[in-house]
Amino acid sequence: MTEDQPALRVAHTADLEPDELTAARALLYRTFDDMAEDDWEHCLGGVHALLRLPNGLVVAHGAVVQRRLLHSGRAWRVGYVEGVAVESTLRRRGYGGAVMAPLERVIDRAYDFGALGSSEEGLAFYAARGWRPWQGPTSALTPTSGIIRTPEEDGYIFVRRDGSRLDLTGELTCDWRDGEVW
Repeated sequence: MTEDQPALRVAHTADLEPDELTAARALLYRTFDDMAEDDWEHCLGGVHALLRLPNGLVVAHGAVVQRRLLHSGRAWRVGYVEGVAVESTLRRRGYGGAVMAPLERVIDRAYDFGALGSSEEGLAFYAARGWRPWQGPTSALTPTSGIIRTPEEDGYIFVRRDGSRLDLTGELTCDWRDGEVW
């Protein structure tokens, strides 16, 4: 790695410095037009991977947090990927893969399986990394109405390391949270 290339840092939220969290949050706000505070909060409390230039600019970020997803009559402990972003002027350099690789290692070693909600732009990226699109209906477990369908998410939810235990055509239900549930 040369002097001007970003350095990878993998750490739990509690172990990141305040300036690292501020820089990662700023990247997400630069990257996503519809970014909200709930979206940032969804990234917290798990393991982050970030690439940072020597000048302090975070140019890529991703996080994996624990969630419970319901499928086939049980609650699965899932590593859920959040906040994957690469600085717009630095895309197509492998930075997205550089932050995903350590997150995928965490998922493979610590969770039943991995899941994420992709943007339209991210579909090919995740598929190329071996993530599989969920083919069945998606839902959310709400605090007041029980399970409700989330058809707008169908086709955008991906899973990793599902083995033969998951029926990718069955229903997948996420736990409730403020903001975007998936």
